[in-house]
Amino acid sequence: MAHLLGFLLLLLGLCGDLVSGGQPSAPRPLEALNYTLPTAKYRIQQAYEVGPIGALFRMVHVFLYVVQPHAFPEDTVRKIIQKKFEPSVDYEKPENIVLALKVVYYEMGIIICSFLGLLFILLMPLVGCFVCICRCCNKCGGKMHQREKEDMVFRRKCLGATLLVICILISLGIIYGFVANHQVRTRVKRTRRLADSTFRDLRTFLDQTPKQIKYILAQYNTTKDLAFSDLNNINSKLGGEICGQLKPVVIPVLDEIKAMATAIRETKEALESMKSSLDSLHSSSEQLNRSLTDVRTSVEQSLQDPQCLVQPGVETCSSIQTSLSQLQGNSELGQLPSVDAELNKVNDVLSTDLDGMVEQGYKSFNDIPERVQQQSTAVVAEIKKVLDSTGSEIDSVTQQLPIKETLDNFIGYMNESEKYLHDILPKVEEADSYWWLVCLIICFLLTLIIIFFNLGLLLGVCGYNRLATPTTRGCVSNTGGIFLMVGAGLSFLFSWILMLLVVVAFIVGANMEKLICEPYANRKLFRVLDTPYLLNEDWKYYLSGMVLSKPDIKLTFEQVYSDCKDDKGIYTTLQLQNRFNITEQLDIGQHTQKLVREFESMNINLDGIVLLDDSGKRNLQEFSECGIDKIDYASYLTQTGKSPTKVNLLSFAYDLEAKANHLPPGNLKNSMKEAAQNITAIHEQQVIPMEQSLVTLHRSVKTLQRTSGSLQKGVNKTLYSLDDAQNFITRNISSIIIKETKKFGRTIISHFEYYLQWVEYAITEKLASCKPVATALDSTVQVIFCTYLTDPLNLFWFGIGKATLLLLPALILGIKLAKYYRRMESEDVYDDDVETVPLKKPLRY
Repeated sequence: MAHLLGFLLLLLGLCGDLVSGGQPSAPRPLEALNYTLPTAKYRIQQAYEVGPIGALFRMVHVFLYVVQPHAFPEDTVRKIIQKKFEPSVDYEKPENIVLALKVVYYEMGIIICSFLGLLFILLMPLVGCFVCICRCCNKCGGKMHQREKEDMVFRRKCLGATLLVICILISLGIIYGFVANHQVRTRVKRTRRLADSTFRDLRTFLDQTPKQIKYILAQYNTTKDLAFSDLNNINSKLGGEICGQLKPVVIPVLDEIKAMATAIRETKEALESMKSSLDSLHSSSEQLNRSLTDVRTSVEQSLQDPQCLVQPGVETCSSIQTSLSQLQGNSELGQLPSVDAELNKVNDVLSTDLDGMVEQGYKSFNDIPERVQQQSTAVVAEIKKVLDSTGSEIDSVTQQLPIKETLDNFIGYMNESEKYLHDILPKVEEADSYWWLVCLIICFLLTLIIIFFNLGLLLGVCGYNRLATPTTRGCVSNTGGIFLMVGAGLSFLFSWILMLLVVVAFIVGANMEKLICEPYANRKLFRVLDTPYLLNEDWKYYLSGMVLSKPDIKLTFEQVYSDCKDDKGIYTTLQLQNRFNITEQLDIGQHTQKLVREFESMNINLDGIVLLDDSGKRNLQEFSECGIDKIDYASYLTQTGKSPTKVNLLSFAYDLEAKANHLPPGNLKNSMKEAAQNITAIHEQQVIPMEQSLVTLHRSVKTLQRTSGSLQKGVNKTLYSLDDAQNFITRNISSIIIKETKKFGRTIISHFEYYLQWVEYAITEKLASCKPVATALDSTVQVIFCTYLTDPLNLFWFGIGKATLLLLPALILGIKLAKYYRRMESEDVYDDDVETVPLKKPLRY
């Protein structure tokens, strides 16, 4: 136990040197940073399960609770430990006598049971000797004579049944002994594997801690790379954010100006189309009028023909003469006003490259990220230097953790412990072989006794003849009685030896269970060790004095064990902030303040952003004054809705041809048909193109009407928005730059704040999680000492003690029952109810 305690205390000391820091709550991870401290996979994952045999162990625990119901005497154990550390102890002092009485009171149940066992050990051979002498003197049932009684059958059955039940109970005890003996042997073999797994887990624990520290340092490079990436892309990160603040104000204005430039081009196209249509209509209208006049003159001359003076040509010629007045063009088309003045003004407006000016405004806005990057080059370089130096400082802080030397010392000690264990395990296994052999002999000896009793019962019952007299009983029945007597004799010979072994195992096993295993399970043993000034009279708390060199700090074995069971880090478990404060060493505020100063020194100047210069503004104003809003679009639309002629020439030509068909053949008729064909040709060659020109004119007029409807208002709104946006840039660009620079700086700083907070959290909560230490302690005490050793030992003495104790009633019943199966030398003869005296001397066995 001293070797184990030293090993465990060194483990705690190692953990104390491994890490240091505060205990902050875990910060919320950033999206781009997700640190996960690597963890090891240990061979021993959970508590040991004893299996079905646990029911037998619990039965023994219940028996021990009945025998020893007192709670663990913490105060008594503390005083005993304190006495052990005193140089000399006067046992005659009253307080020592009181302490001894308390120990006796606590051990009262075990003492009483042990006393009864010793009484059994002393009396059993004496009683056996007296019984043997007594029987040799024909007393105590030694006389081979059996009196006939009325209840003999009932007595024989009761004795047999009772002995059978006792033999079954003894057999159960023997089975317990066999099981316990097998458990000890198999679990001693498992001890080597468990010890190897425990040491392997401890090595994994020690190897994992430097890996975790390396991982923590490596994550700084990850964080720095992310920050460097943001700094290298400051044009999109910072410049893009500045653009994002200006975009809702600037881009709509530039889009409006661009739309206005497009409207100017469309206006020019519409005016040109309108001018072309008007010119075409003027010339076409004059030509149409001349053509119609020529046709009308030709028809009038043809109507001078004599056929028009006689019937039936008179009415037809009169009708044609009357309709000739409709054969005229729309003279108003040639009188539509020209738009040359307006077109010239628009061309003057277009002489200024408004589109180029708008593109220059876009370029001035889009150049912001590039200008930001150019002006921040020096500051970014200084920030990178600060980040590099911060990494060196963090590495320096981590190097201050005394890991290598402590690991080397502990690994050497652990190797010695493992070597010692491997050296002693063969001896333990050899001793276990002897123990197993002795226990096996004990179990087989008890089994032999039970076999004699069972054979005696079997042969006695099977060979018993109710018609036979005691002197004529058969060989089988007699043999059964002899076996019962052999079983009783072996019980007298060996039961006291068995009880001696049972008492020794009981005293050792019961105290191991009640003083070590049970208080370890409910952690009362830790509370004893945590008693102030107990293990060292100069230290209030032994563990804090050993680990922290500050014995006044409350650091208890129970708290350390509980935290390790919960898989907490050693830093929090051992309160190592009292030895090496990671919060003060990292000093997050100091590192971030350097970055804040660098970002505050960043001076970005974005003056000179001009969306549209004065010439562009004048260009827009001139466009609003070009005169297209003063054009009489109604008159144009009215004329475009009219036909180029007063009458539909096709209808007129069809009507003329129909009238000509009513005329008699001759020149007149031919002249009228020719006139109808000419009119049709005029429609196709002149009227249709004019109608198409009217459609084009109508479309152009509509386009100009839409543009001119809100021209002045739209230009004024655009100019107002332009001035407002330019003023917004002039007034707010500096504050926007400062705001976004601070925001960008907070983003960079937040990476390192999160990293430093995570370092603090990882060291205080996750680094060197000490669950393997608690598992190693559980494996040593709870599994090996209690489950592998104490529980089988207690089960063994419980089963063998139970069987040995029941040998006493078994041998008594066996002796009594043997009378009913053995062949007697004499018997009672009844004649007229008078008993005769036997003639022969009885033979004694």
